[in-house]
Amino acid sequence: MDLKIKGKRALVCASSKGLGFGCAEALARAGVNLIINGRNEVSLIESAAKFRDEYHVTVEVVAADLTTREGRDAIKASAAGVDILVTNGGGPPPGVWTEWSREDLLSAIDSNMLMPIELIQAIVPQMMERGWGRVVNITSQAVKSPIPELGLSNTARTGLTGFVAGVARQVAPFGVSINNLLPGIHATDRAISLDRAVANRENITVSDARQRREATIPARRYGTVEEFGATCAFLCSTHAGYIIGQNILLDGGSVKTTF
Repeated sequence: MDLKIKGKRALVCASSKGLGFGCAEALARAGVNLIINGRNEVSLIESAAKFRDEYHVTVEVVAADLTTREGRDAIKASAAGVDILVTNGGGPPPGVWTEWSREDLLSAIDSNMLMPIELIQAIVPQMMERGWGRVVNITSQAVKSPIPELGLSNTARTGLTGFVAGVARQVAPFGVSINNLLPGIHATDRAISLDRAVANRENITVSDARQRREATIPARRYGTVEEFGATCAFLCSTHAGYIIGQNILLDGGSVKTTF
């Protein structure tokens, strides 16, 4: 399918690896010029070279930590005039609710709620002026079905979801579509970290932890970054302009809900 976004310009946050990388690659495949971001400059440069060589798009690299004021200012300065924004960030660590401090909660909210909101506030008004734009926020299946050990993520990402629910309807008349992608477990470093935590807690191997988790997923496997990226690219396409303020699960059927 021709997504009809060739030549547009996208900022994809946290895109040197994992789900962000999958989204960036899918957009590059569709002919979208990129600004990619991450903390590891070496990984970013390698990813940028791959996208340029394979898809013949322009790629700008912004090595910055978006949890810091300096990082957010740098990315906003580079992103002026982008047509597509994909927000993304590493999830807070797992833990037990009785052990989280106020600082832990504030850190999670700043990274997984306030950072995406700040980027939306900075970038979407320019999209509205031009009459076209797409925003996709990578959140989590936890906003539909809370994960007990990921309470910090449950809290922060649900707050972002509420913000988007209202804003998406306000900007839709200007040709801007904002939606959220809710990943379940995908084959990324984050999944390895979660499996390792289970393995350490229950004195089993990481492989056993993964197999146990896969058995709870109706699809009986982890998702891939390629299929996640393809869904993101579709939401960024001209074909998705009537999809407004939605929370789209990519979880292999894990969340048991009718609506």
